[in-house]
Amino acid sequence: MADAAESFLSGPLLAGFLTAHPHVDLDVDVSNAPIDIVREGYDAGIRLGEVIDRDMIAVPVSGDLRLVAVGAPAYFARRPKPQHPRDLVAHEILNWHPTPDAPPYRWEFTENGRDFSVALRGRVLTTEAAVLTRLARAGVGLAMLYEDQVHDDVARGELVPVLEEFSTPFAGFYLYYPERRHASPALRVLVDYLRRTRPRSPAG
Repeated sequence: MADAAESFLSGPLLAGFLTAHPHVDLDVDVSNAPIDIVREGYDAGIRLGEVIDRDMIAVPVSGDLRLVAVGAPAYFARRPKPQHPRDLVAHEILNWHPTPDAPPYRWEFTENGRDFSVALRGRVLTTEAAVLTRLARAGVGLAMLYEDQVHDDVARGELVPVLEEFSTPFAGFYLYYPERRHASPALRVLVDYLRRTRPRSPAG
């Protein structure tokens, strides 16, 4: 989700880089659509590690991430909490897709060490994850969102996570750029900064 990557772009890591290197200017394009950074002429991109091509140099910019299914107490006052991902077919689903012509996200889970995904009919389908958060808070249905993004909502009791035992961490976001292209001086400075200061996952 683009707004998940945007949480890095608007966070202290990038702000610290700009403060430490006032001579560097950035031109940032945030999009859910898959982009060929070589063809489009970008110096680098930020994506989840699992979808980056092998001929790219990838530098971690976040720790591990986890997606969790969440709903509001008002929703669970009307519907029982799902005990297994197969129970989700009986629930109102708020779902996401990267572009209007892309298929809906298949909710991903792990059980007994085996990864699997569930295709769900969404009552709401959007390209903007913030819409899912607001509708989930309002009790409209269940949404699958990044744990860090809903941490405060969960702490306040506005959202309740479910199926947590089926949600495992995965490798987070990476800055990536072509192995074959000479990196610009500004990109080299950014890469060096990220390697020195990026957040570490508990696994290191």
